[in-house]
Amino acid sequence: MTALEWTLIAGLGVIYLSLMFTMAVVTFRKQHIALFVAGFILPILWLVGAMLAPKPGSNYRGPLS
Repeated sequence: MTALEWTLIAGLGVIYLSLMFTMAVVTFRKQHIALFVAGFILPILWLVGAMLAPKPGSNYRGPLS
């Protein structure tokens, strides 16, 4: 593998991990605890939890509040 390939793999890996971390935090803040925990096995559940509306009682205000 060339240096360019390693750089692209590392760059995409960093982007993937940062997006997954962000989705996990948003899912947790919206109080979708079951999706947060299950997301460690199936990370797509973090995306689902981040897209759902916050549960009542959650102090999540959204990105523009």
